[in-house]
Amino acid sequence: MTPHRLPDSYFHAMYAADDPWGFSSRWYERRKYALTLAALSSPRYGSAFEPGCSIGVLSAELATRCDRLLCIDVSPRAVDLARRRLAAAPHAQVRSGDIVEDWPVGERFDLIVLSEVLYYLDADALDDLVGRLPGSLTPDGEVVAVHWRWPVADYPQTGDAVHEALRASSLAVLASYSDTDFRLDVLRRRPGRSVAQREGLVDA
Repeated sequence: MTPHRLPDSYFHAMYAADDPWGFSSRWYERRKYALTLAALSSPRYGSAFEPGCSIGVLSAELATRCDRLLCIDVSPRAVDLARRRLAAAPHAQVRSGDIVEDWPVGERFDLIVLSEVLYYLDADALDDLVGRLPGSLTPDGEVVAVHWRWPVADYPQTGDAVHEALRASSLAVLASYSDTDFRLDVLRRRPGRSVAQREGLVDA
């Protein structure tokens, strides 16, 4: 077993089905993706990173909002399916990788998307990853995190615990949303002007 997260065998077993969580079919997922994309503060980003991209449903939407997209997933089957989904987006790269061990150290991104991935990590790995985020962002870069709130016996963390860890970090909260099912936070390295302020709708 990999000590920092759920074992690879868990994900390999899940991806025996092409879409084990119903990413492409459930209204819960489509609604969550729509809210995630709507929460982003910019219409477009230079570079984006999505660890734990799964089969690439959200990735395909992100690809329309950035000039370069890097996606990784620990499941070879998920990577294969995501590559097929993103075949028409040459600026999007999908590769096999572990969210902890294969984090692109030294690279900086305008957007990092953490969608339903952080609760797979144990406490030490979560603290380490949250600590990496500021150094992985460009000066005005942002993180969007969204996680399921219902308890799952297999997961080392809850969605609420993950978001409390993010909020306790040095990142500034730009926007947030929560309901019975999931939480969403957008965070930045430093506080920034709102969308309305940037567009001159109110005095900055």
